Amino acid sequence: MDLTTLVGLVLGVSSLLVAFVIEGGSPLALFGLSAGIIVFGGTIGAVVISFPGEQLRAIIPLVRIVFQKPKDDPLLAIDQLVELAVTARREGILSLEEKIESYTDEFMKNGIRLIVDGVDPELVRSILETELSYIETRHELGASVFEAAGGFAPTLGIMGTVMGLIHVLSNLSNIATLGPLIATAFIATLYGVGSANLFWLPVATKLKARSKKEMLSKEIILEGVLSIQAGENPTILGQKLKVFLAPNARDKKKEDAAAGAGAADA
Repeated sequence: MDLTTLVGLVLGVSSLLVAFVIEGGSPLALFGLSAGIIVFGGTIGAVVISFPGEQLRAIIPLVRIVFQKPKDDPLLAIDQLVELAVTARREGILSLEEKIESYTDEFMKNGIRLIVDGVDPELVRSILETELSYIETRHELGASVFEAAGGFAPTLGIMGTVMGLIHVLSNLSNIATLGPLIATAFIATLYGVGSANLFWLPVATKLKARSKKEMLSKEIILEGVLSIQAGENPTILGQKLKVFLAPNARDKKKEDAAAGAGAADA
């Protein structure tokens, strides 16, 4: 599980609650059923109107991805490609067919199949780049659902507040209830702005970050597969592919050591 998402969400919500309590407010005053129905029900309704069914069905898996550790590891992909290059040099390209099913990445498997089948390098590049383009498009569509929700929520919060104020102004006969009624009306704005900035938009941002990392891994695979087909030296191949990574991310041992040092300091 990716704790950064959970920690960030808990920290954001708790910061608001603690600050409110410090100022003398009661957490119970922030809960409003009608405001929740207007903001969250209205946001979901607006999203359902905006996107086709097949895109909406992907929302639950996308939320799951946000709370899971990323599966794509560029360094692991490089190690696997170097290993494939060594095998191809020793036993020939056709020997790679036996290794295809040992990988879980469909993009990697597809690339290996293409070079084993003797497809022209330019065609291999074209096929894999097209697949990359469609993967990136799917990722963008997924993030766009949450971005849209982040845009709808504050507006619906304002609508909820306006509706609450209309109710307040239609009942001016009882002055004693005006304060609580006005406070309740503004809960909708809080829900709208809060949900947009603490959930919808951060989820969209994280999905984009995950997409970039996945695309980086797949670009490395694409170049690696083409280099194997060209018969490049495995050592040179490893160095060539590590250029895709930041200097401090090119050595797995250093990365693990840094993570261990960080954990020890904590």
